[in-house]
Amino acid sequence: MAARTASGSADVRSGESGDPAEPAEPATVGGRGRPRSARRAGTAATTGGSQGATAVPGGRNRLRQARRASGSGAGLEDRVPESAGGNAPGVNAPGGSQPLGRFLAKAAAVTAGLTAAGALFGLVRDQTIAHLFGAGHDSDAFLIAWTVPEMASTLLIEDAMALLMVPAFSQALARRAAARAGLTRREARAQDPVRLLVGATLPRLVVLLAVVASVLVLAAPAVVAVLAPGLPDPALAVECTRLTALTVLSFGIAGYFSAALRAHRSFLPPAAIYVSYNVGIIATMVALHAVWGVRAAAAGVAVGGLLMALVQLPAFVRNVGFGTPRAKRCAPRSQRDRDRPTLIAFGVIAPVIFFAVFRQSQVLVERFLAASLPSGAISHLNYAQKVAQMPMVLSLMICTVTFPVVAQAMAGGEREKARRRVEQDLSLAALAVLMGTALVVGYAPQIIQVLFERGAFTHQDTLATASVMRVYALGLLGHCLVGALSRPFFSTARPTWFPALAMGAGLLVNVVAGAFAVGWWGTYGIAAANAAGISTTAVLLLTGLGTRIIAIQVRRVAGSIGRLGVAAVAAGALGWIAGPMIPDPMLSAALGCLLVPAMFGATGMAMHALEVTALPGQISQLTQRFRNVR
Repeated sequence: MAARTASGSADVRSGESGDPAEPAEPATVGGRGRPRSARRAGTAATTGGSQGATAVPGGRNRLRQARRASGSGAGLEDRVPESAGGNAPGVNAPGGSQPLGRFLAKAAAVTAGLTAAGALFGLVRDQTIAHLFGAGHDSDAFLIAWTVPEMASTLLIEDAMALLMVPAFSQALARRAAARAGLTRREARAQDPVRLLVGATLPRLVVLLAVVASVLVLAAPAVVAVLAPGLPDPALAVECTRLTALTVLSFGIAGYFSAALRAHRSFLPPAAIYVSYNVGIIATMVALHAVWGVRAAAAGVAVGGLLMALVQLPAFVRNVGFGTPRAKRCAPRSQRDRDRPTLIAFGVIAPVIFFAVFRQSQVLVERFLAASLPSGAISHLNYAQKVAQMPMVLSLMICTVTFPVVAQAMAGGEREKARRRVEQDLSLAALAVLMGTALVVGYAPQIIQVLFERGAFTHQDTLATASVMRVYALGLLGHCLVGALSRPFFSTARPTWFPALAMGAGLLVNVVAGAFAVGWWGTYGIAAANAAGISTTAVLLLTGLGTRIIAIQVRRVAGSIGRLGVAAVAAGALGWIAGPMIPDPMLSAALGCLLVPAMFGATGMAMHALEVTALPGQISQLTQRFRNVR
């Protein structure tokens, strides 16, 4: 439960107060920009908290011009101060801007709501695919083609792009805050590090991704041969792959927009991308499946990718803007050279790229191994994984919101603040994912039956998918921890190779275990190998973070996760026993949504799990924050 400071503001972390303020640049979801006191004093925030406030001649007019030059947004995107560390005027002062804790609460709520909506539409999408195409040759062909956008999503939206560009934009915002004092509006725009960053990276990215997409379209037969060498008839998969390959360009642009907006503390448009993506797929399938068959699903993926970029474009233009020729001419050459990123250098981007590729390669491994199994195996694995990973996706929403906070704290040298933030994120994410894991394990048949058993999806498909999903659930904690732990590694100015090496070790475990187990246990062996591989990576990242990046207390974190794990085992076992007692699957699953959390909470209380015992107070504090938001 966040403690209130003397000024009446709320801290970010439970039980602590007086956290240094966050960035002083305009950002979204909360606040009104600079306080009146800062404008009257003519002050400006500087990076690292080392210089404090610098007096500016004619401060009121200068700061008003600088605020206009920053391209502030409107609508739901209210403003909060931004800086790379140190105390920004008014963040924790009476009459100032909205405190960081309240801002994070609002941002998390926005992200949670839209993430849940995106997950809901994703379920509708999967239900539509199952209803129209079942779990056979057609759906297998589409899922092989879907491997391309799944890989592109990991590289260009969820991992690589975010891990590269959020810190890059955070550094640019820090330099903007330090250099803007005393500049006119025209000078600020001409020397704006953010615009220089966009001008140096976005055009090159678009050209590169367009070339890659074109190559994939032409090389679709070879791609399918590599992804599923045992597929009896690859022609349909090739046609679908040519359509889904277009997402390489649209996902890249969408991921770039998302990273830039999150660094600017604008979370609404990035959180909406999967809603628009899934709506595009569903609408295209419904409209064209009678004419194109499963190709309509592949075309829907291409349409959805385009919508992901378009839904963020207005906010990007308003908050970030594009690099302009005027800025390139007016800025001194030394300024341009300093502010242009070194992200093109192989040594900087390679660790992030390899980490993302290794992580997504788990899907490639399972589909490669399942291609030689009976028809429908790939579909069973896909549906099981999609449903099982929903708790993991929802649990990581807080890490998505706080990643810019960690990156900016690291940029400002505030490692203690970053440590507290990371430890809290790990605890909250583990709490959410383990409770969800207990529900998935306990009520797997009922969940799959309610979601998918209709049309071409039979009861035998339900039983096979539910069994595989229970095995997949064993790796949900590992997936969650990898997502949460990888972000601090890439919050530094220069990414480290350790996450890529840890992910590579986990992938090796996955490949070896899967190749051995698939002959004995089929899809169950593939799912178990996936769980073993990702858990290996999670353990390596957890033990390596404290000695390399942020000195988190590994034993305390591991102990907390262990107690939550025991609570999850008890809740999952109760659900497994109680689920079949009620014949109606929907009623059984609905009661499970009450029974499993109750058992989880009771066991956590009995074991004195701090995350469970403190949850009522945190909920009360969160409610109070929203009540005080104007």
